[in-house]
Amino acid sequence: MGWLANAFTWWNGASWGTSIVTRRHGEEVGRDDHGNIYFRHRDDPKRRWVIYDGSNDSSRVPPGWNAWLRGTIEELPSRALPPRRTFEQEPQPNLTGTTAAYRPGGSMAGADARPLSTGDYEAWKPE
Repeated sequence: MGWLANAFTWWNGASWGTSIVTRRHGEEVGRDDHGNIYFRHRDDPKRRWVIYDGSNDSSRVPPGWNAWLRGTIEELPSRALPPRRTFEQEPQPNLTGTTAAYRPGGSMAGADARPLSTGDYEAWKPE
């Protein structure tokens, strides 16, 4: 079922169209720790793309590779960027929609209780 799902979807890896274009015109330039594979066009190196290992979520692209994909840096991240410093934290993926997402105080899904009404609010009641 895995290959059939990729025939009609784009959110869980490369679609058939992307795979064909990548095979015909792409040149692999690197891989990251998450298993994502990065490509550039053989004839036009400014055209760059990534094939995700799993769901297509751009927050899973490390900052250095993100800079390369957007053309902010021309060289590959391993050559263009300094090594990671000891105080730098690992980048986190987008946590929206997960139990680890940020919940502000008073949020219905947050740990804190909402403050009680101050008395200047009158709830709407249907007639």
